[in-house]
Amino acid sequence: LGNATASLLQAHGFQVCGWSRSPRQLDGINTFAGADGLQPFLARSEFLVCLLPLTAETGAILDASLFARLPEGAVLIHVGRGRQLVPADLIAALDSGRLRGALLDVTPKEPLPPEDPLWRHSGVRITPHAASYALPDTAAETVAANIRRLAQGLPLEAVVDRERGY
Repeated sequence: LGNATASLLQAHGFQVCGWSRSPRQLDGINTFAGADGLQPFLARSEFLVCLLPLTAETGAILDASLFARLPEGAVLIHVGRGRQLVPADLIAALDSGRLRGALLDVTPKEPLPPEDPLWRHSGVRITPHAASYALPDTAAETVAANIRRLAQGLPLEAVVDRERGY
């Protein structure tokens, strides 16, 4: 998801950089990796698009500490996993002007209760957890290909690595 999103944004003229847990090379995209790469990545992220998987390391990653390392007035676009966000820290960052806005496709509680302050905050827009869909035709092709690979004794593709958590 991250590679595809970065490439699409780059094709539309955005200056894109990316961060991941392990080093990656993407044509024309400045990439950062690991704990040492997070700060320089955040420092240049006027729009932070979170597409991270939920792991022990990424739970509650979108917190006051992370928001403080973004440029003042940055925007959060969160389409990763709901439990990566600390809502009270987001509201505080918006109220202080540290962030100027947030688009949330995922939240820690889904469905988000009607009384949740995120609904009422002027700096927050919420979409219905619809950032990505599996298309039946392509999903069926992937399943069928893996059944053939299994029958042939070949390793399966697109398999969750339980140690990594995704």
